[in-house]
Amino acid sequence: MVQIGTSKVSRWDRHGREHVVQVERKGAQRTIRCDTCGWRKGAQFLPWLKAEEHLAQAHQATVDPSKT
Repeated sequence: MVQIGTSKVSRWDRHGREHVVQVERKGAQRTIRCDTCGWRKGAQFLPWLKAEEHLAQAHQATVDPSKT
């Protein structure tokens, strides 16, 4: 049976706007999708790191809500 799960990576930009990337897991496959711009990418390894990189590069969103 294939397990399906979703998690998210959230960051805020310097204007206080929240940006979220969803990480969807189906078995060993992972797909990351940006709620802000619709960007999608398959990422089998380190999907959360790739999500953080996208948020930083595309949206300049680097403030981690869990660290504030």
